[in-house]
Amino acid sequence: MLFFEHKVDPLRQAAIFVGGSAAFMLVAAALRWMGVSAIDRVFPWSVATAFLLLYAVFISVMSLNASSGLRYWSRSIYGFAAVAFGNGLAAWLVSGLALSEAQTYRWTYVVIAICFLVFLSILNLMRKIVAFAEREEWNAPRRRKR
Repeated sequence: MLFFEHKVDPLRQAAIFVGGSAAFMLVAAALRWMGVSAIDRVFPWSVATAFLLLYAVFISVMSLNASSGLRYWSRSIYGFAAVAFGNGLAAWLVSGLALSEAQTYRWTYVVIAICFLVFLSILNLMRKIVAFAEREEWNAPRRRKR
């Protein structure tokens, strides 16, 4: 069975992405605290946006295999909001910087959110077009007499 044939709930995937992001931030903060690495103070916000983007791309691609498009679409949006909030909360707790203080990461969050909605909508539209094309009966084109 291929990896993309698995059907995993978007909310479960959101929890995995938030947990992975928080773990990554905590390891980076521990390395910074021990003096092992000179990680920038806004690094947790970079991790938060990277995991948010990974979630957006992963969910959009996985939506092609969803059995119920509308249910998957709505749960994906809820999951995206949960990942955005969870990652933002974790980055704020680890770095001590609010999103507005974290340089350009506020706009990065907005751009990723817009791109996620557009990409998910395009893939959902592609699914509907393919389903319509599969239902239609296609006949061979008629040959013209010359």
